Amino acid sequence: MNETAVATVGLYAVLNMAILFWLVVATSQLRRRYKVWIGNGGVAHLERVMRGHANAIEHMPMTMLLLLITALLGTSVVALHLLGVAFTAGRALHAWHFIEEKGARWQREIGFGLSGLATIVTMTTLLGHAFRLLL
Repeated sequence: MNETAVATVGLYAVLNMAILFWLVVATSQLRRRYKVWIGNGGVAHLERVMRGHANAIEHMPMTMLLLLITALLGTSVVALHLLGVAFTAGRALHAWHFIEEKGARWQREIGFGLSGLATIVTMTTLLGHAFRLLL
């Protein structure tokens, strides 16, 4: 096992957890501001931040798991860094878009593009490892 590769994935897991925490804090601040304790209370900005948080939860765990498996199967540390940076930067831009009351469209588009591309490349890499080892 390449401990450096696993540590590399760990670094990006921690950074992505920090992005999730940023979304949690933003949600909590808006809940206090608008005195909404359950649901979104019809507050558009709160609904927006909650959607950004849900989207992050939908994408981050599986991509981190795929990245870890690719690391354990021998993906180079450089490739893991490239994938980790692209995914994490994308998720940060995407989160920023949802945290802002009227986030710029480019934040969402570039954020989704970077994180989506990193996820697809990670999936493809893992499939390559699987075919190499299983066939």
